[in-house]
Amino acid sequence: MKAPAFWSHGQTSCYAKLLAPLSCLYNQITTSRANRLADFKADIPVICIGNLTMGGAGKTPTAIALCKMLRRLGKNPAFLSRGYGGSLTGPVFVTTAHKAVEVGDEPLLLRQHAPVCVSQNRIDGAKALVAHGADIIIMDDGFQNPHLHKDLSLIVIDGGFGHGNERVFPAGPLRESLQNGLGRTDLAILIGDDATGTTERLHQIKPDLPILKAHIRAEENPVLRERPCLAFAGIGRPEKFFDTLNQQGLNLVGTEAFSDHHLFHANEINSLKEKAKNSGATLVTTEKDFVRLPPALQDGIETLKITLDFEQADMLNEHLKQY
Repeated sequence: MKAPAFWSHGQTSCYAKLLAPLSCLYNQITTSRANRLADFKADIPVICIGNLTMGGAGKTPTAIALCKMLRRLGKNPAFLSRGYGGSLTGPVFVTTAHKAVEVGDEPLLLRQHAPVCVSQNRIDGAKALVAHGADIIIMDDGFQNPHLHKDLSLIVIDGGFGHGNERVFPAGPLRESLQNGLGRTDLAILIGDDATGTTERLHQIKPDLPILKAHIRAEENPVLRERPCLAFAGIGRPEKFFDTLNQQGLNLVGTEAFSDHHLFHANEINSLKEKAKNSGATLVTTEKDFVRLPPALQDGIETLKITLDFEQADMLNEHLKQY
């Protein structure tokens, strides 16, 4: 789904007020569940990467960056995912033969860096990873899931969006209240410039919360400089991707935004390819969108690879060394 405009930072709306009773109920249910004592503690550490809002905030690039850091520390990390959007309940280890409709899109990206177990039951997934030989688990999402004990809980925040209007779903983008979510947070990672005063706001609620800053770095793709570009994306905030392309100095002649985790149909991709052809442009999308495309439709579509750089990498390293 696309986030409604009234979810944005600083917005007031009669819709938010009308939905307030439902938000109260949703928050009570989520809070009660999230604050439960964990059912199971794995034999190896579990680092959970989550967020407090609906939609994408940068969890997957954060998970990949942490995986690389842990490898440099001599660890053997593996990923645990519920495989959002996939049909397999697991536990199943992701292979090159799997498709996004089976395991979700994030696991296909994560698998390029470490083993990935998709399991809707996080406990069973953790047990499978221990048996597989991992010595530390990176859990992609699951911050509100109470079943598996987390040794370190990180939340990822989109600096351009913050926490929106700070209301709980459906009146706003929050999965739970800021106060409750921050109570379980060990470390926050703010990606991009802080456009909404998030750092100050978080420290008002939890003064001692470590907040690390990070920035998305796009890798050079020479093909994208040869011709104009037509971009499309079905992620949490497609405009972030389009802004990144503009920041690269590319000639962006058009954009098409789809809902998060959108499963593209052949007619949609063929239509986009036709538009690109008519404008003499290269069709470009995100890595996450690309892996959701059937192989037969991937031809002729470029991607922009991204990396997450931390401003205080040494501080994060010190946190990870504890595990």
